[in-house]
Amino acid sequence: MAQDSVEDFLAMLAAERGAAANTLAAYRRDLEQARASIGPLDEAGKDDLTKLASVWSDLAPASIARKASALRQFYGFLIEEGVRADDPSTALPKPATRRPLPKILSHAQIEALFARAELEAEADAPPTIRLLLLLELLYGSGLRATELVALPLAAVPRDAPFLTVTGKGGQARMVPVSGRAKQAMARWLDVRATGTRHLFPSRGGKHLSRVRLFQLLKELAVRADISPDAISPHVLRHAFATHLLEGGADLRVLQTMLGHADIATTQIYTHVDAARLVKLVNMRHPLGQGSGRAPLARARGGE
Repeated sequence: MAQDSVEDFLAMLAAERGAAANTLAAYRRDLEQARASIGPLDEAGKDDLTKLASVWSDLAPASIARKASALRQFYGFLIEEGVRADDPSTALPKPATRRPLPKILSHAQIEALFARAELEAEADAPPTIRLLLLLELLYGSGLRATELVALPLAAVPRDAPFLTVTGKGGQARMVPVSGRAKQAMARWLDVRATGTRHLFPSRGGKHLSRVRLFQLLKELAVRADISPDAISPHVLRHAFATHLLEGGADLRVLQTMLGHADIATTQIYTHVDAARLVKLVNMRHPLGQGSGRAPLARARGGE
């Protein structure tokens, strides 16, 4: 593999698409592994890429799809740059992938988590106040774990009820901060250690780690009589999106708040709202309840 082509490709991803460091590392790893299997990628033909199907045979469909995507984009880049005139990536395997549905927390589970966190924070101990604020921002603002732990103190709102968040690819967005979260924020700012630029500092001048955030949430779940396996920062982000949709939030607005580049990523949450949509059709549609016909679900045999 011509290393220069790979480096040029990665530089393009960083400059033109704002790819994050983790994304660039994943692309580099996938391309290097493919080179190790079939030889120089710049010179590879369709027959060479066909061999990758057997090399990847033990991988999950999602992993195969990710690796194939990296190669397709790489060859697309080579064509755009005039390095190649043909596109051998059409020979890559195309696994049928089905994106897994997000885990969902019930309203009762969310209430139990907050009830426990609020009870513990009554002692005004800094760790308990911090945990309450972390919970408020995960569920109330839909932040990613990485975004949350790395929040700088400068992101804290003064008058406006928003946080300025830097998400994937270095893209900045504004996310809402609820009145509850602002109260927890004020309590935390009164007790947090000073002299650091991070909202959630840790020892050594760094910020709270993602691993520690996971641990704190799972420990809280146990104390709230919820299985720790059901809880993670991402599950709380899913709950934020799911419950907003249940309340009638617009999908495009939700996309902006979550920081999704593609609306298709946000649409995965619409499945959880199926019951509400069926109820709405049965109540409002001309062929629903008021028409004398059977409601939609029963008319379709309960499907």
